[in-house]
Amino acid sequence: MSASPTAAPRGRYLLLLSLATLGVVYGDIGTSPLYALRECFHRSHGLAPTADNVLGVLSLIVWALIIVVSVKYVAFILRADNRGEGGVLSLTALVMPSRSEGPGSRWGLIVLGLFGAALLYGDGMITPAISVLSAVEGLELATPAITPFVIPITVAIIIALFVCQQRGTGGIGVVFGPVMLLWFGVIALLGLIQIWAYPQVLSAISPHHAVSFFLRNGGTGFLVLGSVVLVVTGGEALYADMGHFGTRPIRLVWFCLVLPALLLNYFGQGALLLAHPANVENPFFLLAPTWALIPLVLLATAATVIASQALISGAFSLSMQAVQLGFSPRLDIEHTSAREKGQIYLPGVNWILMLCCIGLVVGFRSSSNLAAAYGIAVTATMAVTTCLFFFFIRDRWGWPLSLSLLVCGTFLLADLAFFGANIVKIAHGGWFPLVIGVIIFTLMATWKRGRSILSARMREGAMALDLFTSSIAASPPHRVPGTAVFMSGNLDIVPSALLHNLKHNKVLHQRVVFLSVLTESSPHVPPAERADLTPLAGGMYRIVLRYGFMDEPNVPAALAALELDGWRFSMMETTFFLGRETVIPSAAPGMALWRERLFMLMSRNSRTATDFFGLPPNRVVELGLQVEI
Repeated sequence: MSASPTAAPRGRYLLLLSLATLGVVYGDIGTSPLYALRECFHRSHGLAPTADNVLGVLSLIVWALIIVVSVKYVAFILRADNRGEGGVLSLTALVMPSRSEGPGSRWGLIVLGLFGAALLYGDGMITPAISVLSAVEGLELATPAITPFVIPITVAIIIALFVCQQRGTGGIGVVFGPVMLLWFGVIALLGLIQIWAYPQVLSAISPHHAVSFFLRNGGTGFLVLGSVVLVVTGGEALYADMGHFGTRPIRLVWFCLVLPALLLNYFGQGALLLAHPANVENPFFLLAPTWALIPLVLLATAATVIASQALISGAFSLSMQAVQLGFSPRLDIEHTSAREKGQIYLPGVNWILMLCCIGLVVGFRSSSNLAAAYGIAVTATMAVTTCLFFFFIRDRWGWPLSLSLLVCGTFLLADLAFFGANIVKIAHGGWFPLVIGVIIFTLMATWKRGRSILSARMREGAMALDLFTSSIAASPPHRVPGTAVFMSGNLDIVPSALLHNLKHNKVLHQRVVFLSVLTESSPHVPPAERADLTPLAGGMYRIVLRYGFMDEPNVPAALAALELDGWRFSMMETTFFLGRETVIPSAAPGMALWRERLFMLMSRNSRTATDFFGLPPNRVVELGLQVEI
C-alpha cells in the first residue's frame, strides 16, 4: 500500500495506510521494550539497578528515541526519498554520479552504500529470531515446564511467518495493523499504571541524568550504549520500508501513537525497577498482574511475529533495488498488488532468510545470547546512511558546508557512539551479521565488476552499429518477412546474436530492432518517458527502454505502445534474439580467479532474460557465446 509519490494520501485511505504502516513498519521498534531495558542491566555489564542508574539508562533511551528516530530518521532522512522510495541503496542511487561523470568520481560512496545495504541483511536475519524468541521466553515466567519447548515453538512461529510472505506486505499489513494497535495500547497502559504509582520516574526526561550516568560509570556506562541501541534498531528498516507506504502515514503513526506508547512503557519499566530492583531479570512481563501474564505473552508473540515483517519487507525492497541497479543477478520478483508497485515478494530471498533465522534460534538458544549479536550491523548501516545523507543535502538541497557538517556531524556522533559500544560484541556473536554483510557485499561487488568486465570483453572486436548499417546498405543480404528484436546492453555496437544469425542463416528480417533496456537512478519512469526510438537505414531501428530501479520491465508491453513508420509490433510476427553468454574464468586481467568462478556460478543461476523481461517464450531464440573474463 505505498502512497503515490505525486499525491499525499488523505481521509479513509490515509487511515488504512496508517493501519498497514503500523503492522509492517513499526513492528521491530515497537517490540524493543521486550528486551532493551533488561539487556541494559544484563549481568555482563555489572550495572546495579540503583535509582541513579535506572534514571540514567532511561534518560539515554528517551533521548536515543528523540535524536535518532524522531529527528534523524523521521524529520530528516525520510525527506531523502528517491521519488517515494527509501533505504540505503535508494540513497546511494541519489548520490551516484551521472553517466557523464563516470563511476570513478564517487566510487567510494557507492562501495560505502553497498556495504551498508549488505549489513542490513544480517540484521534482517537476527530481528525475527530475537523478537520471537524473547516473547516465547515469557512463557517461562508462567510455567518453567515450558522451557524445553521454547526453541521448537519459536522455530514453528518463524516458519509460519515466512510462509505467509507470499500474500504481500499490503495484505499482511492490514491483518497485522489491528494487532499492533492493540499491542501499543496495552504496553502504553501497562507503563502508565506503573508511572501513576511512581511518578518520580518522569524526571528521567532530563538529559542531566544521562550525563551523570556516564560520569559515574565511565567505561561501563559507555558499553551500556550497546544495549540502549536496541531501542532504535527499527529506524533503518523504517527508512527502507518508506516505499511501501509513503512518508505521511509513517510520520503520523510515529508521533501520534508509537513514540508516546514506547515512552510510557519504558518509563513504566523504570518505575517498576525503582520500586522493585529485583525485577530486573524481566521488567517488561512483570509489569502485568499475574492473571494477565499468559494473555500478554500471547499478544507479545503475535507482536514479535509482526516485528520481523519490517526487516523482511525491507530485505525484499533492497534485493529488488540491487537487481535493477546492477549489483545482483536477476531474481524471481513477484508483485503482490496490482495497485501498489512497492508490494513485492522474492521467494529465494524469503527462504534463505527463514533458514538463517532458524539457524540463529537453534544456535544461540536465548534472546540474551542473540542480543550480543544484535546491533553492530544496524549501527554501522546507520553511520553509512548519515555519511550518504551528508552528500545528499550538499548536492540536492544545496546546504552550506557548515550547516551540513553540524547536522550530519551530530547524527554521526550518535551513530559512532552506538557502533563503538557494540564493537565488544564481535567475539560474543556480533561476528555473525558482519560475516553475512561481508559475504553479501562480496557477491554484489563481484557481480557488478563481473558484468563490467563481461561488457568490456563483448566490446572487444565488436562491430560499430553505424558501420554495420552502412555495410548492409552497400551489400544487402536476403530479407525475410517479420520483425527481429536483438537485445543488447550497449547502444553503439552490433549485438553478437545478430552477427551469429547473419553468419549462419545468411538472412535479415524485414524490420530489425536493436533494443537496449536501461535502469535509471530514479525508482520509477513514467510510461510516457519509457521509450526513445531512432530510425536507422535499411528498415532498422534503435530503441532504448528506460525503467526505474523499482519498476519491473515488461518489454512486450512497452514495444506494443510504439509505432514504427505506421507499423505496430505484433508478437506473432516478432522474434526476440538473445545472446546467452557462457562465462569462462581465465588468467586475463580482471578479477581474482576465485571471484571469476563465483561470477560464473552467479551467472548460471540468474533468472533468464526471457522471464525477467516478460518475453513470450515461444518467440525467443537464444544464441550461445563463450566469453573469457
